[in-house]
Amino acid sequence: MTTTLITNIGELVTCDPTCGDGSPLGILRDAALVIDDAGTIAWVGSASEDPAADECVDVGGRCVVPGFVDSHTHLVFAGDRAAEFSARMAGEPYTGGGIVTTMAATRGASDEELRATAALRMRELHVFGTTTVEIKSGYGLDVDNEARILRIAREFTPETTFLGAHAVPPEYTNDRTAYLDLVTGPMLSACAPLARWVDVFCDPRAFDAEETRAVVRAGVAAGLTPRLHGNQLGHGPGAALAAELGAASLDHGTYLTDEDRAALHDAGVVATLLPGADFSTRSPYPDARLLVDAGVTVALATDCNPGSSYVTSMPFVIALAVRELHMTPAEALHAATAGGAAALRRSDVGKLALGYSANLAVLGAPSHTHLAYRPGSNLIVQTWIEGESFGG
Repeated sequence: MTTTLITNIGELVTCDPTCGDGSPLGILRDAALVIDDAGTIAWVGSASEDPAADECVDVGGRCVVPGFVDSHTHLVFAGDRAAEFSARMAGEPYTGGGIVTTMAATRGASDEELRATAALRMRELHVFGTTTVEIKSGYGLDVDNEARILRIAREFTPETTFLGAHAVPPEYTNDRTAYLDLVTGPMLSACAPLARWVDVFCDPRAFDAEETRAVVRAGVAAGLTPRLHGNQLGHGPGAALAAELGAASLDHGTYLTDEDRAALHDAGVVATLLPGADFSTRSPYPDARLLVDAGVTVALATDCNPGSSYVTSMPFVIALAVRELHMTPAEALHAATAGGAAALRRSDVGKLALGYSANLAVLGAPSHTHLAYRPGSNLIVQTWIEGESFGG
């Protein structure tokens, strides 16, 4: 059995409130931890009491945080939408219609192209300290391509989401009912074995309440667990439906009422906020303060996609959350780690505690506050995934 000791940690953020200072971040100072040969945390404590190990890594007084859990991405796609971005910056509003542009590029790409570009994006995520990633389909919008996207996504993560109800493709513009029959029938049959989750873009300009119910119920019957895009482009039924249908998360959540927040809290639905999308589309930001004060668990994610949030940096998302969503640095870090784990209903990631995966990021800074304090700087010196490191 080979063990690795990481020691001389100036500030260790465990996200375990039973550790250290007793806060939600569970901060230990002058700390150390041990990783066993299975890639899990075997010991956490004071550096002055660290046990012997086969290997020792001295991080020189730096801060160590749990690896980021990015619970909302669209990582497998072809092409880009830089022209759409330029037009938006010139004053054209975002409508979500550019999904069809990415659909066409993705359908036309080979498996090798999709795999290679997804690998490059995944590498960027890792460089920025992300260790757990969810990937959605939704850029194929036909049976073969939705299944193809999920097959490729499963090469990178077990957290795959069927999002056939992302948009209606052009060939079904005049027959939404037929497309929904496809999504809940042959497309779901092909995709359910490749996915853990089912998702719907439930919004005034996307799928309505009854359409969302139909897709989610079919997905649940096929063994998938729901999560929803909702309340992004305007007030709508997404949050209430997420609570009604037992969704793990309601993602975006820009336009929420007090009743919506209460429903999310009462149903235990995580609110996954995606400020990279709001930043990239010059849209209003959600108010995380209202969610936190209502007792709703908040997660942060990149929403990495080519149209509305071509973002791979969770530190950037944390900085946006502090500046624009009214979160404290501690709340934002918790949302990017333990919050993301809650959104994925994972009890093995998002914390640095006994038995958890040894997924962590070493910062080139003395405290976690620097993640928000120094926006635009990549402070990640090393990323460790299941006890294996790269960088630094």
